[in-house]
Amino acid sequence: MNRETCTLAALSVGESGVVCALDTDDAMRRRLWDMGMVEGTSVQCLFRAPSGDPTAYAVRGAVLALRRRDAAAVTLCREAVTG
Repeated sequence: MNRETCTLAALSVGESGVVCALDTDDAMRRRLWDMGMVEGTSVQCLFRAPSGDPTAYAVRGAVLALRRRDAAAVTLCREAVTG
């Protein structure tokens, strides 16, 4: 198995990943931490607004809506099966 990385914004509905890093300014990093987006946390994309923005994510038992530009600052790790 190989590790793949992508941003939270790149997830399709139903896909999930684990938070690896936050690439944003200190104020937004703190807000994301407060919402539970810390390293090692599992996140699942639940649904996307008809216009494509915002998107709802399941994080630690809560549903969070994030704009695409904020979700793009969250790097996820996913396990890829190679065959």
